[in-house]
Amino acid sequence: MFDSHCHLTDDRFAEDREEVLSRAHAAGVRRVVTIASDLADSLAAIKLAAAHPDTWCSVGIHPHEVERAQEGDELRIRELAAREEVVALGETGLDYFYDNSPRALQRDWFGRHLDLAAELDLPVVVHTREADRDIMELLDAAVPEITTVLHCFTGGMELLEFGLERGSYVSFSGIVSFGKFDGHEAVRRVPRDRLLVETDSPYLAPVPRRGKRNEPALLPHVIEAVAALRGENASDVAEYTSENAARFYGI
Repeated sequence: MFDSHCHLTDDRFAEDREEVLSRAHAAGVRRVVTIASDLADSLAAIKLAAAHPDTWCSVGIHPHEVERAQEGDELRIRELAAREEVVALGETGLDYFYDNSPRALQRDWFGRHLDLAAELDLPVVVHTREADRDIMELLDAAVPEITTVLHCFTGGMELLEFGLERGSYVSFSGIVSFGKFDGHEAVRRVPRDRLLVETDSPYLAPVPRRGKRNEPALLPHVIEAVAALRGENASDVAEYTSENAARFYGI
């Protein structure tokens, strides 16, 4: 199995990060990509990925963090993206639910990430929450060849169809196991060759561990929930989502 999106540099893993990776491997999660949230986190993610086989990372600045970004951060992100451990830019995008950074600044930095992706030929991990229309507008203005994933997807069907039309991958997290999850149609709509799974750990632990700290070893629960919604075998979902993640990240 391949956890396509987690945050292993998070402070909640500070005491047992090595054990977390060992448990993931024991659970059959053999490959992970740890996703960065800002420049300091990008540096930490590279260090972690460099020290562990079958672990890779992204570099970039989360929409929550762009208000604290410094002018030189974009140049540093570009430099770090050349590292062999780095397989994507992000996560980047728009979050109009929390609005932790001004929306205009979020849009500016999302555009910067997309431009950089076109320059460096790297895929982009896209965060979107209650910003479907602006996400579509900015992606529509970007170079069509940029490969994107709509991560932890909870958006509307219009955004889903738009993403699929432009070749995006779509990733689902432990949210699909929650009783109030209303995106069943979206899970079923994504083609097999465009579907990814993730934990987004330490956030969004799936049932039966909801409310606890999440970690990559819990990915099988996400896969089981996705498989149930799609009417497929969990082992098949595990296999093709791993192949898809490797293709998306160029691994």
